[in-house]
Amino acid sequence: MSPTAQEFAEELAELQPIALGRKLFAEALGTFVLVLGGVGTAVLAGERVGALGVALAFGFTLVFLVYAIGPISGCHVNPAVTVGQFLLGRINIVTLGAYWVAQLLGGLAGGTVVYAIAKNLPSYDRAQNGLAANGWGAHSPSAVELGGVTTNGYGLAAAITVEVVLTALLVFVVLASTDQLSDVPLAGLSIGITLAVIHLISIPVDYTSVNPARSLAVAFYQDGAAGQLWVFLLFPLVGGVLGALVYSLMFGRSRNPLS
Repeated sequence: MSPTAQEFAEELAELQPIALGRKLFAEALGTFVLVLGGVGTAVLAGERVGALGVALAFGFTLVFLVYAIGPISGCHVNPAVTVGQFLLGRINIVTLGAYWVAQLLGGLAGGTVVYAIAKNLPSYDRAQNGLAANGWGAHSPSAVELGGVTTNGYGLAAAITVEVVLTALLVFVVLASTDQLSDVPLAGLSIGITLAVIHLISIPVDYTSVNPARSLAVAFYQDGAAGQLWVFLLFPLVGGVLGALVYSLMFGRSRNPLS
């Protein structure tokens, strides 16, 4: 005898917490790996591979994560991407909050591991080398120290602009690449390449966030970074909203609230 609708609903309710738990584990692990792969390259090998190498590290890491955990959680690994998915009705508000928590915890774990490795190098100086934290002004990668005086790099306006515009680009590409009109099997390549190009543009400006979890992961290991963290928590989310809006206008998709 086939199960009744009520029995089926009860079975589904039992399975949902397990399914969500797997998704959260995937998001935490994925964000951990993204920080380890991208920030780890910047901190441990940045002098050897340069900005191009760091950009490719972030991009390549996201490529293999899309194919590895995408089937489980969608491979957001970024609160800005998650907010874009929420605005389009692809996830509900409970999943939004749970994903954010998982991503932030995974990112913090990744930052801790990178710092634990870096500080074992005798020549590593936390105050001088930092941990590839995002920043502007005196904390911008373009700031120059001459005779003990630091000349500011790119300012706050530049940091806000790149975070909003480039996060919008990333979220737009994620949503567009996973749309039913797109060649979904190639989504990983398009998303990863986009992240690499974004880093090539903005590494000199503010070391590229476009991901609040990545910024939070390392801000507390670099002097002065925590005071500027709000920019890299807030404006990537603004960019995520903008990216979802552009996608909706271009693809003609409107929000389809989940029941």
